[in-house]
Amino acid sequence: MGLKEEALKLHKESKGKLATKLKVEVKTKKDLSLVYTPGVAEVCKEIAANPKTVYDYTIKSNSVAVVSDGS
Repeated sequence: MGLKEEALKLHKESKGKLATKLKVEVKTKKDLSLVYTPGVAEVCKEIAANPKTVYDYTIKSNSVAVVSDGS
């Protein structure tokens, strides 16, 4: 099987390459309050006070953008 066929097969079987999932388990109300409201507000306030911490507390340090016109 050539590169084209392998690439098409892979993408067809996986329905894409990306997934969204939690990196932390949320089992209790306390867990939820830490990862969502009100805990996330504390993270937002910390980032507002110290903008460089955005890389410590968010996905920003783990992200890339791919921009293409499809050609």
